[in-house]
Amino acid sequence: MMKEAMLYEKLRDGKTHCYLCSHCCKIISGRFGLCGVRQNLDGKLYTLVYGDIIAKQVDPIEKKPLYHFLPGSTSYSIATIGCNFKCSFCQNWGISQLSKKDNKISGREVKPADIVKDAKLANCKSISYTYTEPTIFFEYAYDIATLAKKEGLYNNFVTNGYMSTEAIETIKPYLDSANIDLKGFSEEFYQKFCQAHLNPVLESIRTMKRLGIWVEITTLIIPGENDSEKDLTGIAEFIASAGKEIPWHISRFHPDYKYLDASPTPVETLKKAKAIGEKAGLNYIYLGNVLEGNDTYCHSCRNLLIKRIGFDVVQNKIVDSKCPECRAKIAGVF
Repeated sequence: MMKEAMLYEKLRDGKTHCYLCSHCCKIISGRFGLCGVRQNLDGKLYTLVYGDIIAKQVDPIEKKPLYHFLPGSTSYSIATIGCNFKCSFCQNWGISQLSKKDNKISGREVKPADIVKDAKLANCKSISYTYTEPTIFFEYAYDIATLAKKEGLYNNFVTNGYMSTEAIETIKPYLDSANIDLKGFSEEFYQKFCQAHLNPVLESIRTMKRLGIWVEITTLIIPGENDSEKDLTGIAEFIASAGKEIPWHISRFHPDYKYLDASPTPVETLKKAKAIGEKAGLNYIYLGNVLEGNDTYCHSCRNLLIKRIGFDVVQNKIVDSKCPECRAKIAGVF
């Protein structure tokens, strides 16, 4: 469905300047932004994926992954096609790398009110905008989130963090949490693999933290690309500078999309990254895509607080956001 976009301005000669994300595309009439789903038509910018659902299902909140935000609950998870990154290792490439620009499949129309209704019928506590990049279906997410908040539901973005500060500030009254991919810690990595830049992602993390949105961070560790001690130390120390209470999810890579020649990440590499995170002072570090390292421990006394098997919470001892043993405050929304 086509709808006039938010967060853009009209320029001379029929051009439009989109400032939804940090690409800040200037688009001539008839052309698309880098996301492939926002188009300038006669001097107005339109989103072409409003309401066009390509994926929706009920997920454990832990699958996002969000471990300190309503643990053990379910989240109604939705996506449209498209992304503003072009990651060669994308593990959702079958839907994220589709584009209206190339006349690819668009999905099935579902109204915002129906998403909220379905989420409540499924007894979900939240709606997650995920699988692809929620920034590129921002208008749809914004309208759903506004309705969801009125109905007592929480809203979560699973994002590459490339949205503009204006976009974050616009969605902030309705956005409760975000898991942000911090894919590497060098400009070279972001340009090579994502066709993007590092600093806007770092700024988004700082901005969300400053605005009071609950933030967790995920890094997919790719052998030989972002697994050096320098890269991992840079990521860990940056997270610590933003807030030592921010959970860091260190995920195992498996070959996918256009990046098929690398081997899966050795578990020892994940453990090395965890040790680096601990040295940097991070309170909560988790391993992803492996069958270990998923439990939550008190950062103060190391008491086991949340026991997980896969994405399932089988035990949760947190009481009033505190450790029952030492009474230390556990960061998150419980």
